[in-house]
Parts: sequence; structure tokens; C-alpha cells
Amino acid sequence: MAIHPSAIKRHRQSLKRHAKNKDVKSRIRTLIKKARQAVASKDNDQISVRLREVSRELGKAVSKGILKHNTASRWLSRLARSATRPSAAQ
Repeated sequence: MAIHPSAIKRHRQSLKRHAKNKDVKSRIRTLIKKARQAVASKDNDQISVRLREVSRELGKAVSKGILKHNTASRWLSRLARSATRPSAAQ
């Protein structure tokens, strides 16, 4: 690594950003798993609560530049579609 002070600072900043981004993505994946479990249990109240949580966190991640808009939209769309399938609605 370079010895220049600005390069050292940039490296330090990149490590902080990497850790924060990793935490956010991990939280989103956990929320998606919980939403899938709610879909599997066919509890409509729980499904709507979980979908709202996932949507909120994905929106935050997109606004902060952690995820791309299309990626977040795709994840949410797939989750919502699985929640509204006839097999889940019964």
C-alpha cells in the first residue's frame, strides 16, 4: 500500500464503508429470509408486515448507494410475487 497520507486515509475510509455495507446487506438478507418464512407459514398479517420491513430497508439501501435500484426492485418483486401466489394465499 502507498505511504502517502491521503492514500492511507482513503484505505481507512474504504474499510469503514465495506463494513457498513456488509452489515446493511446482511440485515436485508435476514429480513428477506424472515419474509420467506412468513410466506411459507401462510400468515397474511405477518407477510404484510415483513414485506413492508423489507421494502423499507431496500429503499434505504438504494438511497445510500449500497444497492442498485434494479437489484432492490427485483428482490422485492420476487418476494411480493411469492407472497401473492395462489399457493401462499390459501
